[in-house]
Amino acid sequence: MVNQNLIASLSIEDQEAEAMIAEALGQAVADGDMEGLLEETIGDFSTGTILQGKIIGHAGDDFLVDVGLKSEGILDKTEFDDPKDVEVGDTVEVLLEEVEGDGGTVVVSKRKADRIRGWEKIISENKEEDVVEGKVMRKIKGGLLVDIGVPVFLPASQVDVRRPADIGIYIGQTIESKILKIDLERRNIVISRRNLIEERRAELRKGLLDKIKVGDIVEGTVKNIADFGAFVDLGGIDGLLHITDMSWGRVNHPSDVVKIDDKLEVKILNIDFEKEKIALGLKQKDSSPWEDIEAKYPANTRVRGEVTNIMSYGAFVKIEEGVEGLVHISEMSWTKRINHPSELVSIGEEVDVVVLDINKDKQEISLGMKQTEVNPWELVAEKYPPGTVVEGKVRNLASYGAFVEIEPGIDGLLHVSDLSWTKKISHPNELLKKGDNAKCVVLEVDREKQRVALGLKQMTEDPWDEAIPSAYQPGMIVMGKVTKITNFGVFVELEDDLEGLLHISELADHKVENPQDVVKQDQEIEVKILRVDLDDRKIGLSLKRAMWTSEQDAAAERQEKKAGGNAGFGGGAGGAGGLGGLGDGDHLGTDKITFGQGGASSD
Repeated sequence: MVNQNLIASLSIEDQEAEAMIAEALGQAVADGDMEGLLEETIGDFSTGTILQGKIIGHAGDDFLVDVGLKSEGILDKTEFDDPKDVEVGDTVEVLLEEVEGDGGTVVVSKRKADRIRGWEKIISENKEEDVVEGKVMRKIKGGLLVDIGVPVFLPASQVDVRRPADIGIYIGQTIESKILKIDLERRNIVISRRNLIEERRAELRKGLLDKIKVGDIVEGTVKNIADFGAFVDLGGIDGLLHITDMSWGRVNHPSDVVKIDDKLEVKILNIDFEKEKIALGLKQKDSSPWEDIEAKYPANTRVRGEVTNIMSYGAFVKIEEGVEGLVHISEMSWTKRINHPSELVSIGEEVDVVVLDINKDKQEISLGMKQTEVNPWELVAEKYPPGTVVEGKVRNLASYGAFVEIEPGIDGLLHVSDLSWTKKISHPNELLKKGDNAKCVVLEVDREKQRVALGLKQMTEDPWDEAIPSAYQPGMIVMGKVTKITNFGVFVELEDDLEGLLHISELADHKVENPQDVVKQDQEIEVKILRVDLDDRKIGLSLKRAMWTSEQDAAAERQEKKAGGNAGFGGGAGGAGGLGGLGDGDHLGTDKITFGQGGASSD
């Protein structure tokens, strides 16, 4: 007779098991408590005996079994793992569950009998810390249900060293685990696969660290992938294969090179015995393509490569596996104005490049695309010698000048100082605007710096050579128009495009704090030319000196008139009456009056 409580605990594989796991187990099973499962599923049977039976026939798809009673029992085909293998005459052990009426139907279960025998065998043959093997049946709350002869609980935290994202991947697999706990009272067994793996890895790790050395080529399995690299199981210990050690070429992500469970041959780069850390290399198995790079690609070598990456400052081009060079944006075109490299190239495109420079230590190659074409600047000096008149569109304006396109891709600089011979120009927009057509003279071509200097004023003769010096001489009184007032003086336009500077100290006899107190914008004034500086192309003016001269001239004229009017008094040249005509309102300016024996005279 079999213990009734044991019988009641063996219905885990009954057809109602799914509902039992979802509803009856709850947190108790997740914690390793199988008692609820065992008792609530079967019910309370008062008797139960395991009998030897014999398959004697079929009842539809099910089987008839003779257990020595008046009636045969019926075994559902689901009681067998593979009904196709069951034949008439086979002997089986079954659990007598019930006899319905006197000589009635016999209710038996092979699966329950198997579970009882399995439990008895497990308990008799195994103890805690023993290693057992079983098939993962299904997921339950908190872990997995594993059949080792009886259903046992494998907590999710004990499935592997690194908990997988989905423990369901183990369903259907046969695994080895270690018995953590046997609870006879609660009829409960908890196992751990993780503990067994860690113990075995510890043994392997000790042996592995004793025999490997830097430089060895070893085999491993990729177990985990991160953004910075992959962890490779070398058999007891994981080594890190960093992303920079995967390939001599560019690797965007480790998953581009390796996959989980890949078998790899890697090279030992470094071993930290104290921390039990191993650095691995995949690319180091092969020689570096940079070893003979200078001999393979000397300067000015033309090669074809593939664009692998594009940045704002240039494009990276792979010229062979593991060797990439940078085409800087400035080396992409002789004439095109490029705001971003993507305007010329795209990732995956094949392009011709020329090797410009190699830094073997830094593993850097400078490449050029424009060098594959004829440099148009080689022809500019011949095409546009100094003195050539060119016409082009004003492409851009800057504070220092205007850029004029003299042919596609070739700009010349029209400096602000070369806009006018005579007019003071602070910004080129005073004469030009973007899009204007400008006719200029080529002043200079610098082929090395790829610059063309242009001049607008040079289209006419320099008036400072003859015209201005002859027309404007020191001491002359001229009329002019106030065009600009500054804190240091006033600019006066003497004629079109010709200005002189009236310094603040030359505005009046008294000290002037603000020029606008003396003159106004657009006012026409008389000024005296103080100097004409041909070297600096400047004309210095004076307002106060012009006023002095005017006053002197007026006083002299009045004196002359009065001197002539007094001749009737007989004063003549020596008569004292010559002064009689001066009234209180007369002003002699700066003229001096002297008195001698012959009378008064005016200087």
